[in-house]
Amino acid sequence: MSTTPRQPLAGIRVIELGQLLAGPFTGTLLGYFGAEVIKIEPPGGDPIRGWRQLDDTGTSWWWRSLGRNKKCVTLDLKQPQGVALARQLMQGADVVIENFRPGTLENWGLGPDDFRETAPQLIYARISGYGQTGPWAHKPGYASVCEGVGGFRHVNGFPGGRPVRPNLSMGDTLAGIHAALGILLALFERERGGTGQVVDIALFESVFNLLEAVIPEFDATGLVRGPSGSTVTGIVPTNTYQCSDGRYVIIGGNGDSIFKRLMQAAGRPDMADDARLASNAGRVEHEADIDAALTDWCAGLPSEQVLAILEDARVPAGPIYSAADMVADPHFQARGLFEQVEINGKPLKIPAILPRLTGTPGRTQWPGPEVGAHNEDILKRELGLSDEEYTALQQQGVLG
Repeated sequence: MSTTPRQPLAGIRVIELGQLLAGPFTGTLLGYFGAEVIKIEPPGGDPIRGWRQLDDTGTSWWWRSLGRNKKCVTLDLKQPQGVALARQLMQGADVVIENFRPGTLENWGLGPDDFRETAPQLIYARISGYGQTGPWAHKPGYASVCEGVGGFRHVNGFPGGRPVRPNLSMGDTLAGIHAALGILLALFERERGGTGQVVDIALFESVFNLLEAVIPEFDATGLVRGPSGSTVTGIVPTNTYQCSDGRYVIIGGNGDSIFKRLMQAAGRPDMADDARLASNAGRVEHEADIDAALTDWCAGLPSEQVLAILEDARVPAGPIYSAADMVADPHFQARGLFEQVEINGKPLKIPAILPRLTGTPGRTQWPGPEVGAHNEDILKRELGLSDEEYTALQQQGVLG
């Protein structure tokens, strides 16, 4: 009897047609929790295999994480034979993920309408810059641009400066999370007797979904929230401060009782007991004075001492971690945030994927495989190609 916990998406077959990040990250999320993800790549492989830092084989370390648990098949979708094979795989799937420009799959005869009669159960997740409808649907939309259109870049950075992006493809990752959520909702509806449907995900809308009160505040008052550096508009104090050892700490002391404890710990009982600062509204009015006091206090102490004092005072505070800090931290290790795989005989840490489920947890079964690693297994076993047919497809360049 197996002791391996059952996974929540076991038995769900996913065909991943996307490249680079948003579509593939969606597939990674589903595959981590047990879905069978068959990734269809062009003969040269997903371009992300060659992005950023590379191993000795010329494959990116990123791919080993992003491609985990996937069965990789190469098909040239610009050739009729490639399209026909993709159609067969899609026909028997539960979910299709694609992140081409709208209309691309329709041109190949692989759009949702092409499966409506023959595979009504199919859930079709479509990820694009601006969605499948509307006047901008045809535009190319990379995460960098969509983060701007979606409103994130407008509130990120320092007042008067150039809008800033984090050193991550945040818009793609957010779109992947939204797509996975949409797919799960569609699967749930199908289980209740519904049919398949299209999950339409736009990168700019995934970013737009983070904007909290930005829209209602503008509509009600005309206020356009802009960048606020390392603070958050209207919540004080919450900021980043440099300590005497050159390291930065984040302090969130914006609760009324927390603020009193914070200022007492920082040697400013006068501010702790100042009636003008007893509520957030007053602290917002005097934000500059509060930040100046905390800046001076932190500058005189090493970061570890600042954090120890604030921990004793029960004030939310923490360091700013790099990858090196995370890997060395016992809490990250205790929470199981790193998994180890083997690449060409060498160990490699990759991040675990959240959320954490106690009864049916996700797991990494294998790292991102080589290009076309599962061609024979899928095309011969699943689609029943003979050795002669398989060899002919290789010779014609359909498989690369």
